[in-house]
Amino acid sequence: MTDADGAATAPQRSGRLHIPIHLRWGDLDAFNHVNNTSMLKLLEEARVRAFWVPAPGETAPPTAVLDSSIFSGVLTLIARQEIEYLAPVPYQRHPLDVQMWFGKIGGSSIEVCYEVYSPVETADLGRQLYARATTVIVKVDAATGRPLRLTADERAAWAPYVGEPISYGYRH
Repeated sequence: MTDADGAATAPQRSGRLHIPIHLRWGDLDAFNHVNNTSMLKLLEEARVRAFWVPAPGETAPPTAVLDSSIFSGVLTLIARQEIEYLAPVPYQRHPLDVQMWFGKIGGSSIEVCYEVYSPVETADLGRQLYARATTVIVKVDAATGRPLRLTADERAAWAPYVGEPISYGYRH
C-alpha cells in the first residue's frame, strides 16, 4: 500500500489515523538523526492536522473538529507528554507514518497515543518503529482558563479511534 507521495504505508490498523509528516533538514542534530525535541514538534504537527478544523480549501480527516485559537475562545493545552524513543530517525524524503488514536476521552481532556513508523519497509529491517508517545490535552476556555467539556460532535468524531493506551517498556 502506498500514499499520495508514493511512500509505502503501514498496514492500516482499525481505529488509527495515519498522518504523513515530512522531515525537514533542520530536524536533524549533530548526530545526523532527528533530535529528541524535534520529534515532539513532529507529533504536534500531526495533532494539528488530525484534530484542528481545516481552513477553506484544505482537506482533513473526519477527526478534525477542534476550532482551537484565541479567536475561537478555545485553547488546547498540553497537560502531560511522554515519549519513548526506540530507534534513531535518519533524514529521509518520504514522510514518516504517524499513527494516532485515543487512549482515553475524558470530560475535558483527551489522551492522544502515537506510534511513529518509517515510511518505507526495508528487506533487512521491515517497518521501523521509531517512537511511541502519549499526550494529554485539555480543552480550555481562552478567557477564563477553565476546562471546557468536550462536545457531542467531538466525542462522535473521535469515538471510532479509541483504543488501548500505550504501555511503556520501562514500567512494571
